[in-house]
Amino acid sequence: MDPRKSENEGNLDPDQSGLIYQMALDIGGSLAKLVYFTYDEDCAIEGKDGMSPEKAVAKSKGSKSCAVLRGKLNFKIFETSKINDCLEFIKSVKLRLGGCQRQENPGSQAIAVKATGGGAYKYTDLFKERLGINLDKEDEMDCLVAGANFLLKAVHQEAYTYMGGQKQFMDVDHNDLYPYLLVSIGSGVSMIKVEGDGKFERVSGTSIGGGTFWGLGKLLTKCKNFDELLELSYQGNNRVIDMLVGDIYGGTDYSKIGLSSTTIASSFGKVISNDKEIEDYKAEDIARSLLRMISNNIGQISYLNALRFGLKRIFFGGFFIRSHPFTMDTISVAVNFWSKGEAKALFLQHEGFLGAMGAFMSSDQHELKKLLENKAVHQQASSIKACAIAGDLHGDESIECCVYSV
Repeated sequence: MDPRKSENEGNLDPDQSGLIYQMALDIGGSLAKLVYFTYDEDCAIEGKDGMSPEKAVAKSKGSKSCAVLRGKLNFKIFETSKINDCLEFIKSVKLRLGGCQRQENPGSQAIAVKATGGGAYKYTDLFKERLGINLDKEDEMDCLVAGANFLLKAVHQEAYTYMGGQKQFMDVDHNDLYPYLLVSIGSGVSMIKVEGDGKFERVSGTSIGGGTFWGLGKLLTKCKNFDELLELSYQGNNRVIDMLVGDIYGGTDYSKIGLSSTTIASSFGKVISNDKEIEDYKAEDIARSLLRMISNNIGQISYLNALRFGLKRIFFGGFFIRSHPFTMDTISVAVNFWSKGEAKALFLQHEGFLGAMGAFMSSDQHELKKLLENKAVHQQASSIKACAIAGDLHGDESIECCVYSV
């Protein structure tokens, strides 16, 4: 299956895609992320009988055989600057979501949806006025960590390494998961030392992140969106823009300190010595150099923080990565170089949805949470179908869905 295509492409049709049982949002500075669970009332629960999540949980209590609820965790993104697209999508599923909530709270017209990120505060009035939705706010860092912990424990092959064009999935030992460094690359970058469920500390960060790449890229090229800028970087040659060690040392390595001739000595440094205007440079070369600069910087700072706390595992998440091979390879090379091979960069299949997933799991109003957190159920069921995250940022396609059997 093409990872950029989803079996649920297009706006969700509630009549075709099952009941929207729970939804959560993570509204960041650049992107708004949604996670929502759909299940078909006709799906098999221990046979052929349809059953709601509440009934499935009730049936499984005190029983050695766990009930099975088949459904889908759906993931979708929108540009925050086009928040109206997000509102229109939620409006299209509002009746289903609202109907489910009102069944649990008779007489209540307000719909509460878990949300995190700065946009949960910025757009709270807009959601209430346009959709009648109360955004029930959760702490952003809490959600990032909770989402990462859940996905690493529940999703088979959630984590992987990527270097030299080779992707290798990693088996995560749940008993030896902590501590680790979580690097969340959104508009800016947060680096979080995670020591257990609910036990974490934000130890560092940098303002040079995805927003920097997108913002400078928009100024320096004619790209109109993030994906276009990423695609352009594929075609570029950063050596036209960047000053390399070989440029300084006459094409040779600086082997005494371990620098090859192709190591970047100064990002954008070659521009200084060229008598050219910006229009004389190719947009794809600028995009490539910009992506290389930011990815290298994030990789280096991440390793230095891991070294500071003696952490060997560094998990990278956030929509800056976008499963982009060149981005992942650059981060991996930086971590490998600075650690002298002792540390590895680990990436996540659901990289951009950690906060939204954490907000989703924070809800105490739904029995679904008990099903998803029940390890015995997971052991008896097929794993979530992991997938590469890729899709349209304009909100007219759904990102690849994951199938739960819980």
